[in-house]
Amino acid sequence: MNIDNTKAQMRKGILELCILATISQKPQYSSEILTQLKAAKLLVVEGTLYPLLTRLKNAKLLEYHWEESNSGPPRKYFKITAKGKETLKELTLSWENLANAVQEILD
Repeated sequence: MNIDNTKAQMRKGILELCILATISQKPQYSSEILTQLKAAKLLVVEGTLYPLLTRLKNAKLLEYHWEESNSGPPRKYFKITAKGKETLKELTLSWENLANAVQEILD
C-alpha cells in the first residue's frame, strides 16, 4: 500500500468543499485560493486547482470577473453563486457527518 497515494486521494476528495468555503468568504483570484489551501496544509498545485475551478464554474457553483492589477496583467476573481452556497451547505453537512463517523470508529 502506498500511504502517500492514499493521503493524496483523501485531500483530493475534499478540495471542492475547501475551494467553495474559501471563495465564500470573499471573491478571490487563483493565487489567493492556492495560498489559503497551502496554509491549511492541503498541498495543492496550480495544475490541480485550475481544472477544479473550471469544473465548479461550469457547474454554475462559481462565476468570475476580471479586474485590473497594479502588479501585472488583469486577474480573474472567482465568486460563489447562490447554487454554490447551497452546494457548500450540503457538502459541509456531509463532511461533518463523515468526519464524525470516522472519529467514532477511530475512538
